[in-house]
Amino acid sequence: MTALRLEAVSKIYGSGPGAVRALDEVSLEIGYGSFVAVMGPSGSGKSTFLHCAAGLDRPTSGSVMLGEPGTDLSRLSETKLTVLRRERIGFVFQAYNLLASLDVRQNVTLPLRLAHRRASKRQLSAMLARVGLADRGSQLPSQLSGGQQQRVAIARALITEPEVVFADEPTGALDTASAKEVLTLLRTTVDNTGQTTVMVTHDPIAASYADSVVILADGRIAETTSAHSADRIAERMAHLGAWR
Repeated sequence: MTALRLEAVSKIYGSGPGAVRALDEVSLEIGYGSFVAVMGPSGSGKSTFLHCAAGLDRPTSGSVMLGEPGTDLSRLSETKLTVLRRERIGFVFQAYNLLASLDVRQNVTLPLRLAHRRASKRQLSAMLARVGLADRGSQLPSQLSGGQQQRVAIARALITEPEVVFADEPTGALDTASAKEVLTLLRTTVDNTGQTTVMVTHDPIAASYADSVVILADGRIAETTSAHSADRIAERMAHLGAWR
């Protein structure tokens, strides 16, 4: 079963001689229950890939299909796209994006409230326990460490039981120990619940937690490989630099 499929997706910013082709006919299929890391040098198209794949931006051409038999994100109105992102996609960002005035429980359940749904006490308690924050539900983000805030963000992304979770540099603002906790949580979530996860990262250590690594260069897929050790992934990135 395919959770996400990109078919010849291109994204061009601007027009004329100054136009920038950020993505160049990228095609990729991601199966349910897989953990995929997307890497590449600066300017390779990683962020644009995430924005188009997650429905945050529309491709110039090509299609992005979510689920089976497939919902074409590029054909949805802005209103329907907003609803789809809220109900079928989860997001984890480097900056956490928590609301400072809401406590942990309120931040986690925010997507449900926006969708006019309610989480049962049992569901919320189970989710907080799952991310290691069972005793932190009444605390504000300012009372938590960076790693704890990111775990709140992961719980918020998972509470709607999305088809795909997109994580954009989820460990970029964390120290080594906190980053390991977050990556282990993402890996465990994939293994235990079959949660499809797509993570954009520049860090070979983070990418080593994934099942496979997609390497972008100049807006194209330069290589797709099974995840290896961080050293091996770094070596592949270095090889890509030489190849380019």
